[in-house]
Amino acid sequence: VQLQASGGGLVQPGGSLRLSCVGSGRFFEFDAMGWYRQAPGKERELVAINSGGSVNYADSVKGRFTISRDKTTTSLQMNSLKPEDTGVYYCNGRLEPFDYWGQGTLVTVSS
Repeated sequence: VQLQASGGGLVQPGGSLRLSCVGSGRFFEFDAMGWYRQAPGKERELVAINSGGSVNYADSVKGRFTISRDKTTTSLQMNSLKPEDTGVYYCNGRLEPFDYWGQGTLVTVSS
């Protein structure tokens, strides 16, 4: 199972970015898909997750980020970006009991 993420980059505060992640391999559908991020000097944290249609967001991104997914892909639409959103974003796919990770894509929010 592999996950390939794309879409990171440099954006000014208040701007938008869309991250995408494509899964591949010998399986039909992920049990859950989500996005995590790791800011410099901090631990990796959950940003958003969609599990069986149930969606959860970190409090810090509610109202600004939207996760979407189908069986093997997920996207994260990020609006009203803030400098504190800067970090490496990782997509995650769960096939119980295993977690699979994409390679990470850097998002930098700076003027």
